[in-house]
Amino acid sequence: MSAPPATTRGDLLALTPDSLAALTNRGLVKRATKELDQAAPAVTLDGDDTVRATFPDGTAASLPPGGLDAGACSCDATTVCRHLIGLILAYQRQQSAASSLADQRQHTAASSLAGSGPQPRSGSAWSASTRTASPIDVPSAAPPSTGTGQAAWSPGSFTDEQLTSRIGTRLMAAARRVERAGYLARVRRPTPTDPVPTVELGSVTVRFLVPHDLGFVHTDAVAGTRDDVVALAVWAFRVADERAPGLAEARVEVGGPANDDGSGSGLEATLLLADRVLRDGAVHVGTGMAAAVAEQQQALDAVGLRWPLLALGDLADQLTAYRERSARYRPDTLAGLVLELHARHRAVCNDSGSLRALVLGTDEAAETPLRRVRLDSLGCRVSAVGEQRKVEVFYAHAETATVLVLRRSWDGAADGAALARRRITGATLGALAAGNVVTESAVRSASRAVRLATSRVAQTTVNPSQGHWDALPEALVVRDIDALGGELDALPPRMVRPRIEAELVRVVAVADVLTVNYSPGQQRLDAVIVDAHGTRATVTATHTVAAPGRLDAVAAALTGKNGRVRFVSGIVHRSAGEVIIDPLAFAVDGTMVVPDLAPSVASHLGFDGGDKPSQLVAALQESRTLLTTVAHQGLLHLPTTYPDRLLGAARELTKVGLRRVASAVNGFAGTLGADPGEDAVQAWVDAGLRVEVALDLC
Repeated sequence: MSAPPATTRGDLLALTPDSLAALTNRGLVKRATKELDQAAPAVTLDGDDTVRATFPDGTAASLPPGGLDAGACSCDATTVCRHLIGLILAYQRQQSAASSLADQRQHTAASSLAGSGPQPRSGSAWSASTRTASPIDVPSAAPPSTGTGQAAWSPGSFTDEQLTSRIGTRLMAAARRVERAGYLARVRRPTPTDPVPTVELGSVTVRFLVPHDLGFVHTDAVAGTRDDVVALAVWAFRVADERAPGLAEARVEVGGPANDDGSGSGLEATLLLADRVLRDGAVHVGTGMAAAVAEQQQALDAVGLRWPLLALGDLADQLTAYRERSARYRPDTLAGLVLELHARHRAVCNDSGSLRALVLGTDEAAETPLRRVRLDSLGCRVSAVGEQRKVEVFYAHAETATVLVLRRSWDGAADGAALARRRITGATLGALAAGNVVTESAVRSASRAVRLATSRVAQTTVNPSQGHWDALPEALVVRDIDALGGELDALPPRMVRPRIEAELVRVVAVADVLTVNYSPGQQRLDAVIVDAHGTRATVTATHTVAAPGRLDAVAAALTGKNGRVRFVSGIVHRSAGEVIIDPLAFAVDGTMVVPDLAPSVASHLGFDGGDKPSQLVAALQESRTLLTTVAHQGLLHLPTTYPDRLLGAARELTKVGLRRVASAVNGFAGTLGADPGEDAVQAWVDAGLRVEVALDLC
């Protein structure tokens, strides 16, 4: 190697093998490292900070400041090649060797001055000036940002001029349009364990791999397709630095229309429709409601209010199910949807107390093609929607610590075992739901849905999963159920959270299974599991005609018929004071079990009544049942005994210490009469929200 230059390229020294693999691919980094071990190139640094390398075979590569895309190589590769990676690795080794030699020289010089070692000879390479040299005189690799101390930095420090220079005027204009519409971002600051600042946007994740350098920004989108997200990520950091400077992770809302007086949510007309349902009840709503719902759905879609749009669609489905006398109809679900619409309206009109885009849903509908990614299946959910079967396969994207959802639907009444044989882009659903996918054709949407595009060029491979979920990021693996409970408690109320089930998909480590109980009346199986600390959680699975083998497969996995269960993946939530897991898959001694795709077998489920709810939970559940009656029968059609039953429920709530909840229920009872009006609707919402939140937290 040539002698080290007088200055250093700090951007190249900050790159790690993982960073280089993210910018290219791991195979290219491994090959470059192997060739470098065999024969190192000659490396020089020009006065303009361009690093040049000449390889033993005569290949010449150069890398000026500005990122890998600015590099050039004399080989035949049309993209970033192994020679550019080898140049970076060789430069890092050169600087490391120079730093070690300088440290050794300084130590020897200091020893000489102290009289503890041999004195240098006159005229030798060790001169007096060398003996008194400072470490600053010697180039050395700067440590990457750790998020603490002097090395801490924020991508929010990049200026708009720097962004324009990096992505161009056209993409800056595109980013400004997104900012004016408003968007949500999750900002993760650098920490000692993860020194890379990260921003998770709706459809892409942005990582700043090198401190203070826009040339090495990594996104999981295909290169050149969404470079405007670099500006969106920088602006998100600016907002986080201003509003939440001390938090390691913050969710922020950037831009969006001003709502200075805090009034108006855009849901006013939708609420009138929901209140009409509440007054008449599902029993008495006429067929003309369908046209009104369709009109409101168009209005919500036009202004990009995704979550209320989905809630209204579910409400319409519940009304249709009641008219058709379908088993899909549930009075508690209908009441919950009316409550959700009111809750979202109140949340954004509460003096800007909640993030508007978070509560009402982002209008970023763009899809983002992803680079080559590995997706680890966490199981699937099969459900019946009318005359269709809907399948959702959940994948852990380890690189961004998120869960993505692959959705498909088929007409007909096939069950999970039959659907497992259906093919999606060349692979069976069964293989996709119980395997690890490596693909170059994944496309991700803002709602974390992912689809596998059909391409003759981009390859997709599927390998069986052994359920080694302990290697997934800590954000997705739960080893402490108490900590998970704390995470769930810190979330906003369920009715105003984003309607993305995948946000609450986790992998839970299982130390032991205490009980497995089956309730034939509710066709539900409940199992109590514990973690390594002895903290309990309940795995709850309910029978469905779309997945008739689900309960038996869950019971077999939990009772150890096929081996010891080590992990359960599922949708987690809190209810009645417990952490509840709706299971999607199990890792059982090196195999992965997907209950929804299991064939139906002769059931041998035992019956055990299980524990009765506590007095507090029972009081809340009774109040919820009474409030649900309103959505079913209607405020205008309640029986004369109804107010007295409400007052009785309020007394029970007072006995268990829930005085504010009891007061809300009492307040609703006081508004009932021959012609209950708007005050009765608002009082019902007040009582319903307090009961639901109390049930989630108790």
